[in-house]
Amino acid sequence: MDLFSDRMKPLLQVENLNVSFQTRKGRVYAVNGVSFQLYPGEILGIVGESGSGKSVTCYSLMGLIPNPPGRIDSGSALFEETDLLQCSSRVLRKIRGHHISMIFQDPMTSLNPYMRIGPQLIEPLRIHLKTPRQEAQQQAIRALNSVGIPEASLRLRQFPHELSGGMRQRVMMAMALITEPELLIADEPTTALDVTVQAQILELIRHRKEKTGASVLLITHDLGVVAEVCDRVVVMYAGRILETGSTRDIFKSPRHPYTSALQRSLPGRHRKGELLKTIPGMPPDLLEPLCGCPFADRCDYRVPECSEIDGELILESSDCGTACPRVHRGEISLNEVKQGGDSSL
Repeated sequence: MDLFSDRMKPLLQVENLNVSFQTRKGRVYAVNGVSFQLYPGEILGIVGESGSGKSVTCYSLMGLIPNPPGRIDSGSALFEETDLLQCSSRVLRKIRGHHISMIFQDPMTSLNPYMRIGPQLIEPLRIHLKTPRQEAQQQAIRALNSVGIPEASLRLRQFPHELSGGMRQRVMMAMALITEPELLIADEPTTALDVTVQAQILELIRHRKEKTGASVLLITHDLGVVAEVCDRVVVMYAGRILETGSTRDIFKSPRHPYTSALQRSLPGRHRKGELLKTIPGMPPDLLEPLCGCPFADRCDYRVPECSEIDGELILESSDCGTACPRVHRGEISLNEVKQGGDSSL
């Protein structure tokens, strides 16, 4: 889908991002050559199994990778005209929390348990916009009301442990949106929430995007969430991008066996009396640079050369591509990819 890219330049452009971590067992290559674009007013989903590099990618953009043990080995991330990976910490602090905000996965560990909600919520206004305290308090009340929290003035005086999980997540949303950022990064914002609250949080994200025109980078392992709110999707595995495309194309005609395997393992596609489909095996060990396609050992369509030749992401259009060399060469049709092969191979 070229709905965004045909008419505007990217708000965020990430090129060849490589991130690694030094551990007792050796250096872990967590993100390898990741490149993608995010356009104004777009919701881009980054999806994949746990450990695929989704959160590390976005934490790198925010300057939140601890060094040591983490290290950004190479790459660039242009936000408007600023390279987030090369700018000074002073410049990054001005951008972070003002122009780019983040909703973290676990609001209980992201909110300070020793501080009341009010001071935490108005902090971005006081630091970035120099808003007077009384006016900031009123904006905080409006922000809580906008995310559906009742009795907002009372909530400002409460501590995080006095709120439910869903309300804490709403507070995180209000904190991230209170400065009206151009880019919102949401790191699995619906994890550990019940289905009703999940739907409410997703609706809030969609509503705020439509109201303010902000772009959203949504990290999730839930394909149902992606199908509901995202315009485009990036599929990651073992620190690499294996497929990218519009949400419609990803679900209607996946171009990589991994994407298809993820879809077939959805519980919603399970038929009564059938075994729940799973992806056999485990993701590869990232202690050593990978040779060949990282998904080869678990793929239904693998051939010997898949473990020898790197699967490079090749774009068929500006926003659509796959890293499967057998699909590139036409050895596997898109219909075969969608249906899946014989997992006993």
